[in-house]
Amino acid sequence: MKKLHVEHRHAPVPYISYVVGFILSVITTLIAYLFVVNGTFPKETLIFVVLAIAVVQLVVQMVFFLHIGRGSHWKLMTFVFTAIFVLIIVVGTVWIMNNLNYNMMDMSPTEMQQYMEHNEGI
Repeated sequence: MKKLHVEHRHAPVPYISYVVGFILSVITTLIAYLFVVNGTFPKETLIFVVLAIAVVQLVVQMVFFLHIGRGSHWKLMTFVFTAIFVLIIVVGTVWIMNNLNYNMMDMSPTEMQQYMEHNEGI
């Protein structure tokens, strides 16, 4: 009886890739933590610094753990489609919530109840 041979489409990734990715992820996390704890930057600047570190960590994790850029270009296409889809959902949700807040603000609870009762059929 013949042994079943399984073909791999991509070369196996060495474990050193995971170790380097883990170390870089820990380093970026510690850098962001230290910036926040020590108050190195003003709050307005700190937001952008932490976001920049988060983007660096995202790229590190995509390269070293998800192996985006290695092998098939379909991985990248799938990731980009997923990111666009999530962005549309998040931006749409924030837009709707902001619109609801704008339309309902400056109402007391009784005015809001009256508004809801008046527009019940909508």
